Amino acid sequence: MTNEQYETLIDIWECWFDSFFSPYDLPNRVRDDERLRFAPKSFGYVIPDYNHIGIYELTPAGEQLLTAKRKDEVFLRQMLKFQLPSPYHIPTVKAASFCVKPYLEMLRLVRTMGTLKFDELQIFGMQLTDYHDFDEIVGKIEAFRIAKAENTGNYRVFKTEYLYNELTQIYQERIARGETKTRESRDRSLAKFLRTQASNMRDYADACFRYLRATGLVAVSHIGKSLSIVPERIADVDYILRTVPREPISFATETEYAIYLGNATTPKLLTDNKRQLVMKIQTDFPGVAIPAKLTLLELKDMLADLLAQRKEESLTAQVAEIKDYRLYDDIQKTYEQITNNELYDNPLMLEWNTWRAMTMLDGGEIKANLNFDDYGKPLSTASGNMADIICDYGEYFVCVEVTMSTGQRQYEMEGEPVTRHLGKLKTATGKPCYCLFVAPSINEACISHFYTLHHLNLAMYGGKSTIIPLPLNVFQKMVEDSYKVDYTPNPKQVRAFFETSNQIAKHADNEKTWYEQIINRALHWLE
Repeated sequence: MTNEQYETLIDIWECWFDSFFSPYDLPNRVRDDERLRFAPKSFGYVIPDYNHIGIYELTPAGEQLLTAKRKDEVFLRQMLKFQLPSPYHIPTVKAASFCVKPYLEMLRLVRTMGTLKFDELQIFGMQLTDYHDFDEIVGKIEAFRIAKAENTGNYRVFKTEYLYNELTQIYQERIARGETKTRESRDRSLAKFLRTQASNMRDYADACFRYLRATGLVAVSHIGKSLSIVPERIADVDYILRTVPREPISFATETEYAIYLGNATTPKLLTDNKRQLVMKIQTDFPGVAIPAKLTLLELKDMLADLLAQRKEESLTAQVAEIKDYRLYDDIQKTYEQITNNELYDNPLMLEWNTWRAMTMLDGGEIKANLNFDDYGKPLSTASGNMADIICDYGEYFVCVEVTMSTGQRQYEMEGEPVTRHLGKLKTATGKPCYCLFVAPSINEACISHFYTLHHLNLAMYGGKSTIIPLPLNVFQKMVEDSYKVDYTPNPKQVRAFFETSNQIAKHADNEKTWYEQIINRALHWLE
């Protein structure tokens, strides 16, 4: 694998999955590169570095991941093949016995239940270690739904008690032996043990949510925190559930398994059948002429182009609605839901909603670097090597960074990357650039850091850096002010706000004075 291929593979993986690894990628990991030894290996994109020399070979599936127009199809094939047991995952003596293709069964579970809540996936879906237990898990979910409907008390208390009861049954033998100590703590109490296992199951369910979402077959309701099959993809899902065998395959060696897993053409999907593919295009895009002599690959490219066109049309329509302030109430409501932790993926929704807010707030060309699905809905956050949002105002640029992190962690996670992204934008555009940093609350270390950067002429960051940190409620007030005036704020007014920060920083005695004054200016930015 060339260095360029390596970096591209990492970028794709981190962009789509936001550094979440498979919940089933547990034991027997090869000690090689930190970013390749988990999911890229487990899903068959690279052949393991058996010699521990840092050299990886791309499988055919890995090659496809780098070159395919529709990467979601590549992800889907690999997820459907992933199985336990496997030569990559040797269970410990205490581990449960597995007999499952987990993502195939999770897809089946979503299809069977109609909608699958996050809590249901956490409590019950993660128990599906053997596909023979599928009907039992369905029964448990149905019983949980009845009990939930009958519950008259606080749902959070009800859910926790239900989860802990399930965990107590799952680990009853271990608990009976007194083996309740976890690796992270010396606390041997049952309460601590159950909290730890509940947290683990939540992390696994969260990863599974994201993986299923990346296939393009499953939609997420952020408000309902649930999964459902995309209506237009039901035929695809039914074809998979009908044709992909549920029984894991036995392999004598890791090499044999690696060859099987790295095959870029298996399992067959509905879109691999030319007749079915033509029918799909005709159904999803009625009126589109399909030349009779197109090959299967050409038909797939045609479908990919049509889906990309539909996404762009959807985003264009969204932007038109946003600029007309028709979505103002929805934008402010979404911020309230984020603040109240009412949505499934708050970081993604904060990034998406801030793109909408910036689009409405002023007259620039606003580009979100997050990933959108085929229908213009937010899919995953921007990758770690670029700004969340880039605003082109002609004579200058603004990058916008958002985060849900708070406290010292906010500074550790965002301090240097935000500065680096701004410097990268300066280099790429050759124009004056500024940065807006938005979070529910701003850590004092971030305030100090960004104030200092107003004064430091650092070559690696393109000189002095104008970065303004704003609490989310202050930014919401700026959006409200732009809605209340009878005109659209222009690029000069936006730039004046950032230049005011530069002037305040020149004369302020310290970072606290600068921050107080820039917050005051933000609250009256159109006056």
